[in-house]
Amino acid sequence: MTSLAARTWICRDRHVTLGERTLIMGIVNVTPDSFYDGGVSHDHHSAIAQSRRFMEEGADIIDVGGESSRPGAEPVSSAEEIRRVAPVITALREETHALISIDTTKAEVARVAMEAGAHIINDISALRHDPEMAEVAVSYGAGVVLTHMQGTPRTMQDEPEYRDVVREVGDFLVERARACVTAGIPEDRLVWDPGIGFGKTFAHNWTLLAQLPLLIGRGYPVLVGLSRKRFLGALCEREVDARLPASLAAMTCAILRGAAIIRVHDVKESCDAARVADRMKAEERKYGDLDPTASSP
Repeated sequence: MTSLAARTWICRDRHVTLGERTLIMGIVNVTPDSFYDGGVSHDHHSAIAQSRRFMEEGADIIDVGGESSRPGAEPVSSAEEIRRVAPVITALREETHALISIDTTKAEVARVAMEAGAHIINDISALRHDPEMAEVAVSYGAGVVLTHMQGTPRTMQDEPEYRDVVREVGDFLVERARACVTAGIPEDRLVWDPGIGFGKTFAHNWTLLAQLPLLIGRGYPVLVGLSRKRFLGALCEREVDARLPASLAAMTCAILRGAAIIRVHDVKESCDAARVADRMKAEERKYGDLDPTASSP
């Protein structure tokens, strides 16, 4: 078991404790083409209903996105993203105390989302895609999720290569965190996401998951998103709609290795799995490192 000491993540006017229990981020894709739930919440009425259900099921964060980031996805305009996500965020801000995250790489979309009441910018480009994104984060005091991605959603699975995936992902995230601090975003607003499935092979994903403590050891809280992803389907020989058991097992592994936030499609089931993993971590803290060769008391 590995974990980072509890710390506070500042997300606008919210001070969020990370490390005491795992936070669950529910995915609300207001898109027609996301890899698992594309089209399920394509109109904002359905997205709001899904968000309400997630909140009832225990989600700590609702992550609203208007552009698919699945492998091979085509980009959409800022105007279209805004049309999709703004009504959802506005409605949620009026009726929930849950944190609201905007999943976007575009500063204009993030700015509208912040005005509508979002607390977090979840940017898979780690604030590289749009040079104005850092200014938006600074202006609103947003919490920021920095994701590692090799390439773009259209190209990221075109034979990704690394010499040492854990070291290279960690070095990239350190560099991006430093760039954020230089731009005026304090460290206590930053969370890392190693980008499982974002420009990684089957082997890269498993290596990152197994060696997650090495990333956490660099000092930043880590969010892990692996819900229903292709590498789980490849291992278990399951199509996307049959990957829930594998997703829960993988997220439990991530939690026991120190992940502070898990991003999921299935909130109710994930909350239960997180409670079990968190309880196991608490029990392990009671007893410390057990020596199997020691005599029984």
